[in-house]
Amino acid sequence: MTVPNDIANIALAQDGVRRIEWAEREMPVLRLIRERFLREKPLKDIRMAACLHVTTETANLAIALRDAGADLRVCASNPLSTQDDVAAALVAEYGIPVFAITGEDNETYYRHIHQALEHAPQLTMDDGADVVAVLHKDRRDLLPGVVGGTEETTTGVIRLKAMAADGALGYPIVAINESDTKHLFDNRYGTGQSTVDGIIRATNVLLAGKNFVVVGYGWCGRGVASRARGMGAQVIVTEVNPVKALEAVMDGYRVMPIADAAREGDFFVTLTGDLNVIDREHLESMKDGAILANSGHFDSEINLKALTAMSEGRRRIRDSVEEFRLQDGRKLFLLGEGRLVNLAAAEGHPAAVMDMSFANQALGAEWIATNHHKLTNAVYELPDEIDQEIARLKLHAMGVRIDYLTAEQQKYLTSWQEGT
Repeated sequence: MTVPNDIANIALAQDGVRRIEWAEREMPVLRLIRERFLREKPLKDIRMAACLHVTTETANLAIALRDAGADLRVCASNPLSTQDDVAAALVAEYGIPVFAITGEDNETYYRHIHQALEHAPQLTMDDGADVVAVLHKDRRDLLPGVVGGTEETTTGVIRLKAMAADGALGYPIVAINESDTKHLFDNRYGTGQSTVDGIIRATNVLLAGKNFVVVGYGWCGRGVASRARGMGAQVIVTEVNPVKALEAVMDGYRVMPIADAAREGDFFVTLTGDLNVIDREHLESMKDGAILANSGHFDSEINLKALTAMSEGRRRIRDSVEEFRLQDGRKLFLLGEGRLVNLAAAEGHPAAVMDMSFANQALGAEWIATNHHKLTNAVYELPDEIDQEIARLKLHAMGVRIDYLTAEQQKYLTSWQEGT
């Protein structure tokens, strides 16, 4: 049977298989879930559309969902994040329809989303909420058949909560990003390491001694700031939230407005999920040679229209580096077209971190498939007991043992009678 697909080159499949198998070695929690899914088939005959970064780690999630019985279609959640050999392997070796090509243009990107929706999914799985958006804007005829979905990113959860607040959300969705075993680890350790990795691969510039500006001090910003400091950079944090700004100060970083940081920075990384956090006025005051990168989900955080309008010329100077020559003679360098630098210029998060994130996705899909009839059209968090189980399995895989409460201790923590 021909597997529906739109990919770059099916001949790359064997390269993809080898890399998928390499990533699987670092994903023991998902492996255990997949083994249970294979036995129990909790998603049997459920049609799914997954809009995710098509990487080796995602491939292992897709295989687990297939083994759970799902009728799955996969498309890319970012035009630059697809690994073409992985897409080929999923189609040729694992029988999973994939619609994703590295570097696809905007028209192709949305065509692929529509192709992933052609089998009228009952469950959606998102990384940025683009499938949800397309369903609600362009394919409302399919909404009655959708019983639930999952969302992995901070940016996507922001969009979905806004839809729910407006009464526009057409089905219940689990905010995977809110699980501790996702945001505490994926966002902090995964984004921290892979963002710095992407910057170094793209530029081969020494970070030590440079002023490294982290725009946004959420969990992703914390991770990037920590890793940049570990490489010897002098980290500056910009924030709009006073509590997060105070935390950055107490963590030992310099904190200032972006307008001030713009004059000092050698590197800038945005991680806010917002619009134009580096705007024209900031670009106008940056020093010659400043390097700009984004690690938020969409390419909206750096004002690329303003950067282009300010420039009298631009050229690609390295694979993931574009030089903008400004009218006053300064040069600014943009990494990965302003898209997710960890995926545009590197390979994304390490598999060991994605093991927990995708365990949340897999169990989130199972939970909402089982419980959707009890839910309203709102954004939900995954039950805490699932989060705890993922952490327990990860510790077990790492060979780490922990303590357990005695019956006496449990009773004490749930009573009020005893005091001083």
